[in-house]
Amino acid sequence: MSTAVYDTLILSDVHLGSEVSRAADATRMLRENRFRRLILLGDIFSDLNFRRLTKEHWKFLGYIRKLSNPKRGVEVVWVEGNHDCGLVDVMSHLVGVPAYEEYSWDYQGRRHVAIHGHQFDRFVVNNALLSAFGTFLHLQLQKLDFKGKCFSRYVDRLNTRWLRLSAKVCAGAVEHARNLGAARIFCGHTHIPLAHQEDGIEYFNSGCWTDARPTYITVDAEGVRIHEYHERADDRDSREERSQADSESAEFVTDAGLLEDIEYESVGR
Repeated sequence: MSTAVYDTLILSDVHLGSEVSRAADATRMLRENRFRRLILLGDIFSDLNFRRLTKEHWKFLGYIRKLSNPKRGVEVVWVEGNHDCGLVDVMSHLVGVPAYEEYSWDYQGRRHVAIHGHQFDRFVVNNALLSAFGTFLHLQLQKLDFKGKCFSRYVDRLNTRWLRLSAKVCAGAVEHARNLGAARIFCGHTHIPLAHQEDGIEYFNSGCWTDARPTYITVDAEGVRIHEYHERADDRDSREERSQADSESAEFVTDAGLLEDIEYESVGR
């Protein structure tokens, strides 16, 4: 478990509701780190259909709700992505997290900006219906894919490269940061982690939690770092055992929000 206390931890593109979502690993990663601020940088959900959420997906949301409790001393913000667009009110009520289209903060005298990145993807902006249909097809492909979902993940990476999303989002983000006078800008959306510097502006992409190599970002006094999450063998074995006992998502919802998790470990203390 990490002993460092980061100023900010950023993750994006968990895609809850998708069969390739690694929500359990994302929850485990959050438990293993300490931070003062958590930014959920968009596409936390795959779509608006909550029926697709599994037990592990609800556990992720439950842990986010606990982190958002003021007593924990952790600032939690959610930046809206194109897949979870329209969930602002639902998300805020469900897990008690404020939602933004774009979020900025100052750290060590430098302005930092977090924006999901689909705003710089002209295909998504100009073809909303076609993009939504593509998401639907990909979800159906995941159901037909073999164990491990290797083909689904390959198609996702191929789509990103075909549309040249990494380069396009990076260029748009750097220009956006320049207009705002920001020193650093963080995006998700492309599912490909990336660090780039141009004209004194630092751009970082947080990658995703649907790939075989999920990544996240930390910011502290030593700078910005992109981390790759590595699953331990004992974690994998215990997860396979738990998957046999998955129940309906409704069991994890209460009138007040999400069921409390008795295994909560203090974060940011």
